[in-house]
Amino acid sequence: MKQKKNRWCLRAGALMLASMAAMITFSAAAEAGSQGDPLVTLSYLNETFLPKILAQVQGTGTGSAGTSFTVVDLTKGGSLNLSVGAEVLLRAGTASCGAASSPGLVDETTAEVLENGGALVKNHLYMATVEGRTVKAASDGVKLLVRGGYSVS
Repeated sequence: MKQKKNRWCLRAGALMLASMAAMITFSAAAEAGSQGDPLVTLSYLNETFLPKILAQVQGTGTGSAGTSFTVVDLTKGGSLNLSVGAEVLLRAGTASCGAASSPGLVDETTAEVLENGGALVKNHLYMATVEGRTVKAASDGVKLLVRGGYSVS
């Protein structure tokens, strides 16, 4: 009986060792990101990714979107044409939204939509989510803070 117990323990131990060896082998062979199976190639990092990151950090990247606001003054009847993603904040005067279709401008302060002809509220931040959105000055001395692409007409 003792001999049967020893055989059983020996078989169980051998089975455990074999399964552990198989687990170690499979986990080492299937390791993602290893030298044999890289997640990202070194040439992509050196030739594409790093130059883009360095250009952004050094401020030499392309694009019209900025990280700070620009002060724009409009006289009565003047118009500010906004690019997609541009943000505008009315600081002084009165102005309205110009849009050929819905939505006009998105009021980020209240999470509402300002439709065509709607008056901008002072110190509310608006975003142009569709091309062709404008801010029209309804009085003289309109002062706007703009972040992103825009043109004045």
